[in-house]
Amino acid sequence: MALSISAVVLLAIVVFLLVRKSGLKGGHAAVCVLLGFYLASSSIAPTINELTTNVAGMIGSFKF
Repeated sequence: MALSISAVVLLAIVVFLLVRKSGLKGGHAAVCVLLGFYLASSSIAPTINELTTNVAGMIGSFKF
């Protein structure tokens, strides 16, 4: 059975858990979100996209 989940949903869950359980402040999470938006419009965005695509492909190729 293959399970497909959006990276945005997965990261939102991680941030939510960090806010609730690990003491991450809401302001810190907002700064992380803003950093993500600014990185998405920067010249390094294609490199980050390629890296995450390659890592996801590598993780997807593991046989459990």
